[in-house]
Amino acid sequence: MFDHFVWSVVLVPPLVVLVARLLADRLPPATAARVVAWSAAVVAGASTVNLLLFAMKAVAQVPAVGGAFGWSATFVTADTAAEPWVPWLSAVLLIAVAVSVLRRWRRHRDVLALARSPHDGPLVVLDDPTARAFAVPGTPGYVVVTTGMRSLLTDRQFDALLAHEHAHLAGRHHRLARLAGLAAAAHPALWWVARHVDYLVERAADEQAASQVGSRRTVAHAIGVAALATAGTGTSAAGSALSVLHVATPRGIVPRRVSLLLAPRTGHAGGILWLLPASLAAFTCVWSVEAALDLVELIQAARGAR
Repeated sequence: MFDHFVWSVVLVPPLVVLVARLLADRLPPATAARVVAWSAAVVAGASTVNLLLFAMKAVAQVPAVGGAFGWSATFVTADTAAEPWVPWLSAVLLIAVAVSVLRRWRRHRDVLALARSPHDGPLVVLDDPTARAFAVPGTPGYVVVTTGMRSLLTDRQFDALLAHEHAHLAGRHHRLARLAGLAAAAHPALWWVARHVDYLVERAADEQAASQVGSRRTVAHAIGVAALATAGTGTSAAGSALSVLHVATPRGIVPRRVSLLLAPRTGHAGGILWLLPASLAAFTCVWSVEAALDLVELIQAARGAR
């Protein structure tokens, strides 16, 4: 079973990161965001399943457990004699993954709870000099804009900002960002993938806004103004939490977004590229199923060896 650990836990997650880099701006951003987020989630899930299987193998090596369930713990231990550290390391890593994913899930839930407030329509304008704008998902979702942000934008730029935020709501981008974030919490090698999904959903919202307002330059200007206005904000606990819903995040990719709005690429590579991350995800799932079957066969053989 050691090869399953190497493939699903060690090799595939970094490979997904490399493929995501290859896909950068080669597919339409909305498509790329879905493919990358779901591929990362499946790979992280398969990795976690493999950790679980090896952790179960570690437990099965305990003599008291073997005696209670009727198999030979010595026989199970002999199966990983060449790599005796793998089952116990997997058990430790599994606990770390569970804690990390739970913390990420709770943080996302708390941010949404903090952002939600009573509202009478699709737009909530807060009397706050701090420049902020973000979409709050829900049924229905709505957009929050502070007076500080509104005062910085022309009417056309404000329309572009609203179009951008409503594109996030219509595309349910928060779900993709949450999915990628949970994948990164489950496997640290996928951290860059989560950041890239953040970038892709912003790009997708940019393109939708540009199509709606009919001016890529206006959207680019609105993004630039919002990014400059929010630089250095979010120092309070509430502000730091809400920054994950902000139009300008992640800030490091704003110049790239503006550049692609002002000078769009003439075309994208063939849609077949989405098969690369999807294939990696499918293969690692098959590998995990095989690992589960191997564990079942091992336990059955250990019962006979008792």
